Amino acid sequence: MMLPSQFKEENSKNIRIYHYVEELVGSYKEFMNRNNSEDEIPLSYLPFLLRIRFSNNTTQKDLTKLFNVSKGYTARLLKNFEECGWITREENPDNHREKIVKLTDEGMKKTDEIIKKVDQWEDMVTSSLSDTEVMILKKLLFDVVVEADKI
Repeated sequence: MMLPSQFKEENSKNIRIYHYVEELVGSYKEFMNRNNSEDEIPLSYLPFLLRIRFSNNTTQKDLTKLFNVSKGYTARLLKNFEECGWITREENPDNHREKIVKLTDEGMKKTDEIIKKVDQWEDMVTSSLSDTEVMILKKLLFDVVVEADKI
């Protein structure tokens, strides 16, 4: 990936956060596409599967709202995950119309593989930073994400 000409150290304070995020997302997508074989899960499915992994009692409705996609798209995606043996959908005991989405053991293995690749990318993009700098970056990103969620 080639950075746009605006990305010069002397200009770093004038670059919008949006542009930094855009470049990081582009780098991540390029890395994952390069390191994903054609028989693996499509890149667009990864956020759903990882969100299920790191959420407690998430529902199909929660995923639809979170990713701002149609109910039909989410249903088809989850059906695909079920057919692969990665998830189950169980009735919510508090609301019988809702289905709680959970990873199976096979889904845990699949997300472990994905997380390993995500960690490789993260290690590559932070390789010039010390452990302390990485922790500071994570804290700052957390603060920014929390504020963005308030908008």
